[in-house]
Amino acid sequence: MGRSIGIDLGTANTIVCVKGKGIVLREPSVVAIESRTGKVVAVGSDAKRMLGRTPGSITAMRPLKDGVIAEFDVAAAMLHQFFKKVSGNTMLTRPRVVICIPYGVTEVEKRAVEDATLEAGAQSVALIEEPIAAAIGTGLKIESPRGNMIIDIGGGTTEVAVISLGGIVLSNSLRVAGDELDEAIVNYMRRKFNILIGESTAERLKKEIGSIHPAADRGEREVRGRNLLSGLPMTVTINSANIREAISEEITHIVDALSATLESTPPELSGDIYDNGIMLAGGGALLGGLNILLSQLTGIRVIKPKRPLDAVALGIERVLESEDKFPGATQYRTR
Repeated sequence: MGRSIGIDLGTANTIVCVKGKGIVLREPSVVAIESRTGKVVAVGSDAKRMLGRTPGSITAMRPLKDGVIAEFDVAAAMLHQFFKKVSGNTMLTRPRVVICIPYGVTEVEKRAVEDATLEAGAQSVALIEEPIAAAIGTGLKIESPRGNMIIDIGGGTTEVAVISLGGIVLSNSLRVAGDELDEAIVNYMRRKFNILIGESTAERLKKEIGSIHPAADRGEREVRGRNLLSGLPMTVTINSANIREAISEEITHIVDALSATLESTPPELSGDIYDNGIMLAGGGALLGGLNILLSQLTGIRVIKPKRPLDAVALGIERVLESEDKFPGATQYRTR
């Protein structure tokens, strides 16, 4: 595996690309561990299916929270397993890795990502900021002197950034994103219907009928859970309007971050953004009607790319293919 690997290390999902091959792996950022020995039982999709279903001897967890590593050893073990999957279960030579981090994280949090990647078996590691990678992956010409704006809504963080001349001019990062939307849906179902559902069910509802604008409503679904009054299983039917009501507060936080960033943008760059539009990225871009709502509120065209989920990974892949164009993103650190 003497190759260069790019990793979009997300709170909800991890996407791995290989130089010359494109995206080769897409797995949930979940690890199942045997509680007594600390041995890894499963990672990725296999581990995610265990969430909320494990016996006392096994713990299924997400090693990242709000876009940064919360469980160092577990994150390193997860990355090691992903390396093995990419390399066909053999680790003959260690890879060079470019891995993304949220903008504005602390030096300690950056170091944790580097150390976990090296611990997992990387030969060297370079960091790239998520808004930069997402902008490259969506096709924005970040090296030009014109201003571009991107909103990257992931699982743990939402990044609103203005980019020009290959760097971030200003950014607003908030820890309100996909996970908080799922949690809001769980709380809404408890409050509104006296039914307890799991986070996996909430995530499925968000993906299937999630909408934040009536023009993008997507029907209704039956939901099964536990009645909080009787303790017995129950079924209710909810629709897109219910999901919109459930996540309205979290969406307001994202809108406020966008407004604050636009208000702080220098006038010349504001004109560029008005001409170019605002680019969406991340899983949150798939929320029905998000582009419509943001466009109505700002008066600026909001663009949803063809592959918003893959934007960061595609950007890292482009960096790997043309490292001379992005020297700041390929400053590798070794042990």
